[in-house]
Amino acid sequence: MRNTRRISWVKAARKDFEEFPEDVQGVMLNALTIAAEGSKSDKAKPFKGFEGGVFEIALQYRGDAFRVLYAVKIGTDVWVIHAFQKKAKSGIKTPQMEIDLIRERLKRLKEALQ
Repeated sequence: MRNTRRISWVKAARKDFEEFPEDVQGVMLNALTIAAEGSKSDKAKPFKGFEGGVFEIALQYRGDAFRVLYAVKIGTDVWVIHAFQKKAKSGIKTPQMEIDLIRERLKRLKEALQ
């Protein structure tokens, strides 16, 4: 039997996630459950520019792009640190504002869990 980790949320990430369409939430929750079970969903990929253990779930839905970022190497839980609908028209690149927010949330989360 696998030791499934708990999925924990940064409060603001949970609030933003709950605004996503239901179908998007379902696919992303499935990917997070796979992470909690110790594997990686085919929808998740390492998030570039961050130390190991930070992953992005990216999903296209009805012409919109939705993203969830989670960390697996902070504490014992799988931590969802950011959820957003990508609105930038700059291709697949994540906007710098979002990257800065992710860095800040990771920093605060690590400090809070020490």
